[in-house]
Amino acid sequence: MFQLPVVPRVLLTDYGCSFVEPAGCRWIYPPPQQLFSNDAHGRSFKVVVYSIFQADFSLGFTSLYIKSLGQRAHRYPQSSIMASTTFHGLFDIQPTSTPPEALELDTITLGKPHDGPSAAKPQSPKTPTSGTHTPHEQSAPMSPSELEMSRPPTPRRDEVNLIQRWNDPPANKWRILACCLIYFGNGINDSVVGALIPYMEAHYQIQYAIMSMVFVGNAAGFIVAAFFTNTTLNRLGRAKTLVLAELLMLVAYIILVTTPPYPAVIVSFFLLGYGMAINIALNNVFCANIHPPSVILGVAHGSYGIGGTVAPIIGTAMVSKGIMWSRFYLLPLGIRLFCIAFAGWAFWSYREESPPSLLTVPERTASRQAASEEVSKLNNLKLALQNRVTVFGALFIFAYQGAEVSISGWVISFLITYRGGDPASVGYVTAGFWAGITLGRFVLTHAAPRIGEKNYVAILTLGSLVLQLLAWLIPNVIGNAVAVSALGLLLGPVYPCAQTIFLRLLPRHVQTTAMGFIAGAGSSGGAVAPFTTGILAQAAGTWVLHPVCVGLYVVMMACWVALPRVRKRTE
Repeated sequence: MFQLPVVPRVLLTDYGCSFVEPAGCRWIYPPPQQLFSNDAHGRSFKVVVYSIFQADFSLGFTSLYIKSLGQRAHRYPQSSIMASTTFHGLFDIQPTSTPPEALELDTITLGKPHDGPSAAKPQSPKTPTSGTHTPHEQSAPMSPSELEMSRPPTPRRDEVNLIQRWNDPPANKWRILACCLIYFGNGINDSVVGALIPYMEAHYQIQYAIMSMVFVGNAAGFIVAAFFTNTTLNRLGRAKTLVLAELLMLVAYIILVTTPPYPAVIVSFFLLGYGMAINIALNNVFCANIHPPSVILGVAHGSYGIGGTVAPIIGTAMVSKGIMWSRFYLLPLGIRLFCIAFAGWAFWSYREESPPSLLTVPERTASRQAASEEVSKLNNLKLALQNRVTVFGALFIFAYQGAEVSISGWVISFLITYRGGDPASVGYVTAGFWAGITLGRFVLTHAAPRIGEKNYVAILTLGSLVLQLLAWLIPNVIGNAVAVSALGLLLGPVYPCAQTIFLRLLPRHVQTTAMGFIAGAGSSGGAVAPFTTGILAQAAGTWVLHPVCVGLYVVMMACWVALPRVRKRTE
């Protein structure tokens, strides 16, 4: 006689808990239990599980059915679930060759679904109308203290196939490509400013301090966007939000190519900062949840570095031949036109609340449950700012991007003034710096998972400090150029590895807001540091670039040490 096994109080670890029940079956023992588990980044969440049904053995495969409170039901066949040996160990599947018979299970009454385990008290089972039912031994409901201590084992290596990858679901490869293209455009936007500054100063007849206002305008856009990114995402969705960000940047480039008055240039940089803040926040969160996150973020930000490498080369070549500096922005204008169409198409079917992979189901379930309880009381940004990861992460990226943009923006002026460099040739030093960043993000990020992102970032930061001192003290252009390129090589992996750590430490329901705030702080650093360098250079000379950057590396190390430890999983 075919029996329908029931596995009570199963610890689901990182796996899904939202399924349909088999046809003709009703939920039976055990009573609902609140279980505690860890998500992919080591954070705790609660999962409420009713029962697990195993059926259709005669059909040659097993279907797993779980139902979670208030969640839409899904069905996961053997091909997507039971291939994992871990699931066989968890659920103790005992296939039977006996064909299934019609089975009518007893009706039970559960308590109010959101009152917790204590509210779910099944009635005494009645005699089945047909078939045979052999339930497992009934277990008493767990007390709150027992529930708190209920911790599942960490998933083993064979479970990794359930994590989202670059090609699973298939649309992810296009989404990652769209992210890379957006980052490529961002790199073009950020890196070319340093090569164009001498020509912009000559065109508008302004000095270092006034020229630095473009960095302030860019930072203001990032800061303002940090307050509205999450709201815009909730109202428009990911695809439309990305399209909006690209449209804002498109408008900014249209203004710039007309060679407007200098105040309009500052307004354009504000729009560029606003648009970039949105696409960086959304794309960082998306890429950091694709396995392996360090590599995916490294590729995405490596695309940023490619844009940062080619832009100074093209910009320097154009202006050295007498072409107006503003005409360069025709290139990023065309790229943004393509980004609008490509990103909108790639993310149009993307739904954060309907993830394609099994791993994200409990994470999204827990996130929605936690967010519905907390966000109704407090603003999402306030929640993010209450987390010290957001605060120290923002300060870290503030210092990092401040050093990066300061080097990119002022090293050419330093080489012209203090090393006697030719403006037509030293402009390529910036390209070497961004080439180092690109190579570092594509190559050196692969070592991060083996060494550990936390230690890796500390090593890279200390190495960057040493190379900055060499760029300051070596008294010739070639030596400075080599040191600056090597400096870019070490700085390159810092950003994606740091993003990985931040997202492991941040609760999922505040990730987008927190990462938007961190991105805004980074752009603020990318404005305050070069603006401060410009003010000091006005009074003392552009050599102040190097002590400013050394101080920023010290701030980076202090913030990195202050971050919480990344919790390691234990069996």
